[in-house]
Formats: sequence, C-alpha cells, structure tokens
Amino acid sequence: MAKELWKGNEAIAEAAIRAGCRCYFGYPITPQSEVPEYMALHMEKTGGVFLQSESEIAAINMVYGASGAGARVMTSSSSPGISLKQEGISYMCGAELPAVIVNVMRGGPGLGTIQPAQGDYFQATRGGGNGDYRLIVLAPATIQEVVDLMQEAFDLADQYRIPVMMLLDGMIGQMMEPVEWRHTPASDLPEKTWATTGTKGKRPPNIINSLFIDPDACNEHNRRLEKKYQRIIENEQRYDISDQEDAEVLFVAYGTPARLARAAARLLGEEGIKASVFRPIAVWPYPYDALHEASSQESVKAVVTVEMSTGQMVDDVKIGVNGVKPVSFIGQAGGVIPTPREVAQAAKKALGR
Repeated sequence: MAKELWKGNEAIAEAAIRAGCRCYFGYPITPQSEVPEYMALHMEKTGGVFLQSESEIAAINMVYGASGAGARVMTSSSSPGISLKQEGISYMCGAELPAVIVNVMRGGPGLGTIQPAQGDYFQATRGGGNGDYRLIVLAPATIQEVVDLMQEAFDLADQYRIPVMMLLDGMIGQMMEPVEWRHTPASDLPEKTWATTGTKGKRPPNIINSLFIDPDACNEHNRRLEKKYQRIIENEQRYDISDQEDAEVLFVAYGTPARLARAAARLLGEEGIKASVFRPIAVWPYPYDALHEASSQESVKAVVTVEMSTGQMVDDVKIGVNGVKPVSFIGQAGGVIPTPREVAQAAKKALGR
C-alpha cells in the first residue's frame, strides 16, 4: 500500500477510528488539539460519538461511563490535562474499565510550556492517582509506530480490562511523516459480559464500581488486580535494540530521544566508537530483564540514558542494569531538546574520552 503524509495527531485519531473507537470525549489543549479536531470532523461518519466536554475532568468521567457500557472509547490530552484526569483514571483501574488515553506531552511542571517534553513519565508509569494500580503504557517513537500500536492498544485494554496509555512527546504529535496504513486484524476477544448494557429481564444487573466498604473485600480486589498486573508483566513487555554487536555504549531512550540517540550513534561511529540503542516500546511493563542482558554484554562500557526531562526513566534504567555497568544521563527539560551532538558528547564523557 502506498504511503501517505500524515501529521502525528491526525494519524492518532484516524488510527483510533480504524481500530474501532466509536466514542471520543476530550478537551482541546496544545500540542494535541488536532486529535479532537479530527475526531469532530470524522467520528460521526463512522456512526460514532464525538463530544467536547466542558473540562478534562468531565471527559474522563464520560470515558468511564461509555466504557462501562461496553464501548470502545478514547480520550486524549496533554500533560496538565492528563493531571486533571488522574482521579478518573484511578477509578477506571479500580473498576477494571478498558480505554485508550493519549498523552501528547508538553513541558512542565504546572502549566509549563507548549513545547515537547517527557516530564510525565513518573505519572504514567507510577500512577498519578490514588491506590495500587497500573496502566499499560506504550511509547511510540514514530508516527508509523503510533498507527501500528493503536489497534493493539485497544485490544490490550479489552483483553486485560485496563486503561492503556499512549505516551508520546509533542514533537511526534506535531510532526509529519509518511505512514503506511496496514490492515491489523483485531484480536479474538471475549464478549463484554460485564458491561452495563441492560438486563432485558434475563440476568441480574451488572455493577460497575470501585468502592469497597469491607476492608477484606477491598484487599481481595487489590490482590486480584495484582495477579492481573503480574500476567501483564509476563506477557506484554516490548522493546527494540539496534546494532548491539561490539557496542561500547548502550543508549537507552524512548520516543523522540530514541531517534536522537540513533543519530548520536552514527556520529560516534564516524569516530570509531560503536553504540547501540535500547528502546522500550512499552515503558510499563518495563523490559528490565532485556535491558539487563543488553547492558551485561562484555563490550558495553557505559549505559547512557537520553530523555527530554531532568531524568525520570533513568530510575528504571538503573533498576534494569542493576549495577553491572555505570549509568549516566543526558537530558533537557521544559521543551528544550538535546541535540545528537550533545548526546554523542555525553557518551564520550561516560567512556572517559
């Protein structure tokens, strides 16, 4: 199939529609406003529902309701807006409701800047709401990967009854790249017998709820959720690694910084220094074991984490490397993007050159 030139945010929306999303609730915020704009124009054509809510808080609660009724539903926002959704996301995890949540990250903290950043990593992977819960978090590095992962995001949400977050920086949302629209067959998923679709007098009513008055019942619910999260850890780790043979430097990066790291690796190669790039595609569950194996390679002398933040994923990198090699960090925050040459220089410093 021929490739087409797409803007990242518009490709997100089109991919969601093609993946069967039939309800979208959201509120505009830069740098993701093209997502609701596209949904407003195209969702009705598929028989779906688009509604611009009065706030991000309203949007996530609309998502809760639509998901509880069995719909394939999505919302999107950018960093401060995602912060406003955190209570609803926790409720959805507690009630085991599937949905896709897109965060096109901008600089922070607070209102910050509209420029691209990766300062929401902790919020996405550690949970910004209350309680013991997790999200599956996918972190595409190209617009093609955004498109390819969208069907999978909805399928994972339905399979595990869990919200799935697509975590990408604003650069990916705003840039344009060629995209090939491939047919991705939907997974063979069970019927949503738990959804509140009406009893028709044939069964007891389903109840969607995250409230447990009895502490033993709440504890049992948390234990069951934890078993589900363990299954996700076992089955849903995703990563990519390039040019591993004889690499002295192992870059670890996700999203746009992974592209910067690949460019830095080429610059180092011109100086006779071989570098590899380890890229988590899912940042939860994080591929700790695969990273440990990559960093344990005898030729690797230094692990360098590259981020558009003051350093968040580096904590997971240190857990994965587990002391077998030194870990250093290069990053910029607040919408400033490190250059490939700065990244290459950080690698040389880590090697003592």
